[in-house]
Amino acid sequence: MASVNKVILIGNLGKDPEVRHLEGGVAVARFPLATSETYKDKNGQKQEKTEWHNIVLWRGLAEVAEKYVRKGQSVFIEGKIRTSQYQDKDGNQRYSTEIVADNMTMLTRGEGGQQEGGNFQGAPAAASANYSTGNTSASAGVAQNDEPDDLPF
Repeated sequence: MASVNKVILIGNLGKDPEVRHLEGGVAVARFPLATSETYKDKNGQKQEKTEWHNIVLWRGLAEVAEKYVRKGQSVFIEGKIRTSQYQDKDGNQRYSTEIVADNMTMLTRGEGGQQEGGNFQGAPAAASANYSTGNTSASAGVAQNDEPDDLPF
């Protein structure tokens, strides 16, 4: 039977992305993303619950985040859930869950109503990325879509 590991999140960055460059120049960015929902409790009082997600971006997508994404900005993330386990310094088994992003769309509007950045997609190291200008580059690993959308926000 087939299975699907797909996550879609819209939220705000809890802090600026932390970017590291690994051997071979591969970039990896990490940042917390907050998603919130509001509801009314049994007394009719409005409540808000915030969930925090650990986001990981690789290669060109990490470089885009390093340049354009900042704390407080709103982003749309598509990716998959990854859970890893490790032992802490006391020998206790610990688990870490993170979202490995394949796509990121920056939703925060800049001054004058212009959208900052755009829609970016990660690409595997061996694949090429298609830019809206028609260029291809295996090393960049980023695709940008500059076409306007019909979304109301």
